[in-house]
Amino acid sequence: MNVFKNRAIIGLIEPVLFIGNNDRRKTVNARIDTGAEKSSMDAKLAAELHLGPIIKRKLITSAHGRTVRPIMEATVIISDREITSEFTIADRSHMKYKALIGQNILKQGFLIDPLKK
Repeated sequence: MNVFKNRAIIGLIEPVLFIGNNDRRKTVNARIDTGAEKSSMDAKLAAELHLGPIIKRKLITSAHGRTVRPIMEATVIISDREITSEFTIADRSHMKYKALIGQNILKQGFLIDPLKK
């Protein structure tokens, strides 16, 4: 049995198409982070896409410390796969990537190849 069958191979940085409300769409390069349990996106990106409502809040521990972040659902297309999942909302304006894709999405059929460009 081939456990790799039906898996999409992605790199450490991937273009991700976010689909917001009122058919608002935006593609951003996202950082793939196998160490993050949940995906995250920039608060300004969430506002631009008119995402909402906040469905819950969660205490998140990151490299910047512990904070309580709002969580929203968003639909993304990664490597031709459409996935609706939860994203923590954070100020990522000082970061290179406006979105981070974590385990909650990666577990849905993705393999990471660090050499893929």
